[in-house]
Amino acid sequence: MPSIRRSTVAAAALASLLAVTATACGPSDDNAEASSGSSAAADQKASKDDGLKLPQGMPTSIDDLKKWKDGGWQNWDKWARKASDFANPIIKDHWKTDRMAKAKAAPDLKVKATGAGSAAATDPDPRPVRAQEVARPYHRNMAPIGKIFFESPKGPMVCSGTIVEDPAHPGKSNLVWTAGHCVHSGKRGGWMRNIAFVPSYNDNGAAMNQVNNLPSQQQTPYGRFWADWVTTSGEWMNMGSQETGNGGSAYDFAVLHVKPERGGGKSLEETVGAAVPVWFGAPSAEGLSSLKAIGYPAAPPYDGARMMSCLDRPNRLTMEQGTPTMDRIGCTMTGGTSGGGWFANRGGELTLVSNSSISGGNQTWLAGPHLGPEAKRVFDGISQKFAGE
Repeated sequence: MPSIRRSTVAAAALASLLAVTATACGPSDDNAEASSGSSAAADQKASKDDGLKLPQGMPTSIDDLKKWKDGGWQNWDKWARKASDFANPIIKDHWKTDRMAKAKAAPDLKVKATGAGSAAATDPDPRPVRAQEVARPYHRNMAPIGKIFFESPKGPMVCSGTIVEDPAHPGKSNLVWTAGHCVHSGKRGGWMRNIAFVPSYNDNGAAMNQVNNLPSQQQTPYGRFWADWVTTSGEWMNMGSQETGNGGSAYDFAVLHVKPERGGGKSLEETVGAAVPVWFGAPSAEGLSSLKAIGYPAAPPYDGARMMSCLDRPNRLTMEQGTPTMDRIGCTMTGGTSGGGWFANRGGELTLVSNSSISGGNQTWLAGPHLGPEAKRVFDGISQKFAGE
């Protein structure tokens, strides 16, 4: 019976979360600074204006920082790509209720066929599994899950994310796991902007056309948390595509370090009361009886208002020869689910083993990267970067 480590309310509905299922097996500059397999993180200069930061090579005076906050971030002609150039100054109240509601699903990275269909490590397409809504209120039943909001050249977009445990700060994690394509556009782009995480968004699962009228404690029960640093893999930066799944999808993961928009001394984990461990090097698909994917699908027929899940026995998908085999499950969730955690039962504990990355062209399955040494290197890099705080 899997559980989530909590310091507050117990997650009673997790009792059957990973019960064995009866279902059968079945997303400019091309030169990234991060080398293959490395963390996309490097020290950068900070301004004296409340810790606000801008990409290297751009003005960093207080006046220019104010211009950035007043809309200068919309200048996508200066789309920072390099690992050292990530910038995400907090813009208080930028993500108001109406803007969050209008945010569209992140690029839905589809695969028309089964990637390397002739590869030995690719199984037949799984049968579709219809997504089910997570029990409400979300903060009691799946507190570590939330929505990630960010700006792209195409406007405001959404993904999903999971609060994960930080070994450098036991019980006080500020780390959120998501997909690489939710924070960086890959081979032909750069970093997204105004990246924020909202745990247990729309806590009671109201319809999207009603969310604007809800009190804030139901819309954003724990507030908004802005990323002050992000890491993703060098492979995603060098290979990833925002149009379709490819070999870079096997490395499509990222980790955010966040801080509360309104300030305060408590960590994200302390505020929410929950976080899940990451299982690096978990058994491959054939070694797991079931996986559960959770997220906020925002592309039709969903609208991004509700937290949904799919439970299935995983199989294997290899996108390109020489890249790690991905895990795949039957699932009808759509764009917006990207970055949402995949969970397995490890010794009775809910444990993150992957995240939603790509889907089939007919929205019948999802695939996520297997979290091996490349993912652990990315995670360890951001954990160690903030270990002294």
